[in-house]
Amino acid sequence: MIGSLRGSVLNIDIGTGEALIEVGGVGYRVSMTAAGLRYLPGSGPDGDRTDGPGSAFVYIHHAIREADQHLYGFVTLDERAVFESLLSAHGVGPALALAVMGVHNPTALRLAVANDDVDALCTVPGVGKKTAARLLIELKNRLALPDDVDGVIAALSDKSEVSATVKADVIEALTGLGYGHDEIRNVVASLPDDGNVSDLLKAALQQLAMPL
Repeated sequence: MIGSLRGSVLNIDIGTGEALIEVGGVGYRVSMTAAGLRYLPGSGPDGDRTDGPGSAFVYIHHAIREADQHLYGFVTLDERAVFESLLSAHGVGPALALAVMGVHNPTALRLAVANDDVDALCTVPGVGKKTAARLLIELKNRLALPDDVDGVIAALSDKSEVSATVKADVIEALTGLGYGHDEIRNVVASLPDDGNVSDLLKAALQQLAMPL
């Protein structure tokens, strides 16, 4: 089974939610969330490709059925783990799991589960109150928040230093710390393109006037 891909991004299509990644002369169609597509090299503000091929690394969940195979791509291992936790819930297939991930990053989803936030899950297209309530029960023992802010930072500090992955992890951490979408977007846009997660997260928190 395919666990990851590293290769050239030939195409990004935000409309279909797919990227075409070429590895060793073979093009792989990979389904990703809109946020994941935006962090691939060469994607524009809307996620579509704006320039020539760029190299990317994505973690893969390889779904195999009798007459079909499908690849789902993720920027971090944690994203893939959360996706697979969603798949373990009754009645949740890859399409719904990816839809949940498209609305809530891993930390936000863990917060929703920890707080029994039915309304948060109901923001996912196709999820009603009964389904949301059932998911919260099933995911309770599968998705846990880090113990504290230091735990969040420590868990992220050893991640890859690829800019796209690093900034995705910084966004996830800031979301988990309670910052809103607009202030996160503004501060992340001002961060440099190099550096590890720990350094960039500290810089972001300094800009947000939160002592670490």
